[in-house]
Amino acid sequence: MFDFLSSPTRRLFPFLPLLLVFFAAFTNAQNPARAGATSHHDSQPPQAIVIGFMGGNVAPDDPTRNELIISGRLRESFPTGTYFEIFENRRFEDAHQKILQVLGLQRETIAAQPSEAKKQTPKIILYGHSWGASAVVTVADELQRDGIPVTLTIQVDSIQKKGQHDAVIPANVALAVNFYQPDGLLHGRQEIRAADPSQTQILGNFRVNYKEMPSECSPYPWYERKFIKTHIAIECDPALWSRIESLIRESLATPPVEPDHNDHAAQPAKPTEVTPVSLAAGRP
Repeated sequence: MFDFLSSPTRRLFPFLPLLLVFFAAFTNAQNPARAGATSHHDSQPPQAIVIGFMGGNVAPDDPTRNELIISGRLRESFPTGTYFEIFENRRFEDAHQKILQVLGLQRETIAAQPSEAKKQTPKIILYGHSWGASAVVTVADELQRDGIPVTLTIQVDSIQKKGQHDAVIPANVALAVNFYQPDGLLHGRQEIRAADPSQTQILGNFRVNYKEMPSECSPYPWYERKFIKTHIAIECDPALWSRIESLIRESLATPPVEPDHNDHAAQPAKPTEVTPVSLAAGRP
């Protein structure tokens, strides 16, 4: 069988599923559209900035992805005073620059007057799936160098991208949470930790197991459902993303809390198993 193929071609056959997944995903990601961007023209910065990152090579305007779906629902609930936008994970620097632009800051201003950056900072919430979760930590790191605090980071089945480090949450982040699933060809980081536990509280490292793929995954490309099904299951799980949406809503509705340096340092939570049912009930 396959004798008509050359020897080098036959050697590629074991890798064909992976090549098919990434080639097809790449061809779907050539549209650099800015999805879910909320225009902001006021002279004052908004009260909050919420940035989501797509995983893999998914386009930011893909309507089947929960990153964009929850951004749309949140925008309806917070129509003014909050800036929303979804980015491809490869455009993490564009997201960083967009945050500075919305804040009315420039690198020169930050370098000359770092205290001004903190004065003007609203709540900043970053979330993402897969490579998008890795981009979350990368942007948080860049904002730390700018002296800008981050309210909340959310990582979903985080896959560390080359040149990035998704395990250690920088000290400018107040709250961080990690959701992962342990199975399949692609599975996320099981544990994140705080660079400075006195500054950052790790809400938890939550494991989600999937025996069956949620029906909401049916619109996703067949090659994703076939070859990386558990990695995709966590992205399309409505119960999990309902919990993520609730975390963001709570953060947007709650005044920022200054770290209590007199209290004992918050310790990273150990990995905890959670079912989609418990997540839907709001018990992470």
